[in-house]
Amino acid sequence: MSADKNTVIGFILIGLVLFVFGWLNRPDPAQQEARQRYLDSLAQVEYARQLEEQAGKAALPAAALDTVQAALPDSVREAQRIQAYGVFAPATEGTEAFVTLENDRMELKITSKGGRIYSARLKEYRTFDERPLILFDGESESSFGLTLVSATNRVVNTDELYFTPLESADSRSVVMRLAMGGESYMDFRYTLSPDDYLLQFSIQGVGLNGILSPNTNSLDIRWRQKARQLEQGRKYENQYTGLYYKYASDDVESLNAGKDDEEQIGNRLKWIGCKNKFFSTVWIADDSFFATRLQSKQLTEPDYLKEFTATTSVAFDLTGRDPVSFRYYIGPNQYQLLRTYDEGLPSDQALELDKLVPLGMKFLRPVNKYFIIPVFDFLGKHISNYGLIIFLLTLIVNIILFPLTYKSLMSSARMRVLRPQVEAISAKYPKQEQAMERQKATMDLYSRAGASPMSGCLPMLLKMPILFALYQLFPTSFELRQKSFLWAKDLSTFDPVITWDFNIPFISSMLGNHLSLFCLLVTVVNLVYSKFSMDMTNTGQQQMPGMKMMMYFMPLMMLFFFNQSSSGLSYYFLVSMLITIGLTFSFRFFVNEKELLLKLEENKKKPKKKSGFMQRLEEAQRMQQEQLRKQQQQRAGQHRKR
Repeated sequence: MSADKNTVIGFILIGLVLFVFGWLNRPDPAQQEARQRYLDSLAQVEYARQLEEQAGKAALPAAALDTVQAALPDSVREAQRIQAYGVFAPATEGTEAFVTLENDRMELKITSKGGRIYSARLKEYRTFDERPLILFDGESESSFGLTLVSATNRVVNTDELYFTPLESADSRSVVMRLAMGGESYMDFRYTLSPDDYLLQFSIQGVGLNGILSPNTNSLDIRWRQKARQLEQGRKYENQYTGLYYKYASDDVESLNAGKDDEEQIGNRLKWIGCKNKFFSTVWIADDSFFATRLQSKQLTEPDYLKEFTATTSVAFDLTGRDPVSFRYYIGPNQYQLLRTYDEGLPSDQALELDKLVPLGMKFLRPVNKYFIIPVFDFLGKHISNYGLIIFLLTLIVNIILFPLTYKSLMSSARMRVLRPQVEAISAKYPKQEQAMERQKATMDLYSRAGASPMSGCLPMLLKMPILFALYQLFPTSFELRQKSFLWAKDLSTFDPVITWDFNIPFISSMLGNHLSLFCLLVTVVNLVYSKFSMDMTNTGQQQMPGMKMMMYFMPLMMLFFFNQSSSGLSYYFLVSMLITIGLTFSFRFFVNEKELLLKLEENKKKPKKKSGFMQRLEEAQRMQQEQLRKQQQQRAGQHRKR
């Protein structure tokens, strides 16, 4: 009993000591209030975390999160930033500021938010509707960001962070600094060339050991840009707008410009270019890009054509000894200008920016590169009127091709003077089953007289590479951009004489909502010439069914091909066709067809040595005739049995 009493007394004394100790060390009212605020803050942080989690799952409106965040004390928000961003926390808040870099050619704005290029304007040029020519402007049209991983595994993108501008004495360079605490920072350095379209850009870190992950040996970068509509005629500008890229020490390629496209590229790249019809933004690595993914997306927004995205990586020196260096080319797709950036470089180091100018397929490119462009540039140095330059270019091309034209016209003349004899052969073999005999006799006549239907077609085929090369060059020739001639305000695009705003099924999709005057003239002249040419070259032979309609159909097709294309191209074809018509009439006037017929009759008297090809051709015709004769006999026998 005594032991139990002592135990009870002991517990009472212990309780009394604890009570007195708690009473003596109780917090004063100020401490109690601070404690309560701390607990409330923790509750609010937890509530905000839950809201963020719910927003990710149930798409809670951002306004609700903003309201909660605004209600939090500054100390709590700071704690949140440190928890989320670590060493990057101080750079997550700031005021966006802009630094303008400019020279005589362009004006660039660099923003402190993300330390990136915010907008680019080319001073020397304007859009088709006379607005300032801005390639991109604002966060909605372009973005650039590095993905950084801290030593504590915090992941941030630099386009979310605020840089501090360190301006230089001139207006052509700036350093954007991303502070990471103490003496650690990352610099984006921009330097604009004095009189050029090049912008030097480098990334360098200082004191980043222990700040960024020790495994950091490369930077992951995401670059995005929208392509604005800058020229008249959305369809054709969109056709020549695309995402281009060059392999290191290899060729230039592009994504499909006609649809949404993407490409995962394992090989190293030298540059990536967002190309409009006449202007480009090209991001060039001094070393190379690797592990690149490129995307091109068609846009239906009124002022935009496409959106381009490049996700890539570059090597990075964490010690800061060697910066990562790049260049931006932001300027016109002018062939001769782009070629200057390869001057003095070995072939394996050439940038080949000139391949941003589409000169056609590989077999057509030399025609434009070594003939059309040099002639065009030579004339452009001495003549300012590009309508006159195109006229002179057309004359030069036709003079060079005159031997082929002469051969074609002479072949047509031979066929024409032999027409009565061909008609006599047709009269001799009028039946359908005598077609082989009629064909053999006609070919024999041509062979003995020294005439050949193919000799008139071959020269025209040899002209085709030049015509196709011009078809590729003129719509994208920067020299024709916004150059006027007669009623055409811009020789690089269509010259509408009739326009409409409503949609006409099939017509609007093929022609657009306009009719181009130069294209209409080409079509009319081509129709007239086709009729004249058919009458003049009629040899008396029976034509294939539908051939006459085909001769009229082809000129009409030109209306659909050229109505939305360059008026300079239509003007070239118009001049070329008028020259051809003039040569044709002149040839009829100067060539004595009676003397030509006498010469052909003399050729018949000369012994002809048949070539191996002709012998094989005649043997094939003989076997075909024999086979046809057997078939006719079999059908006749079957008919008698019936």
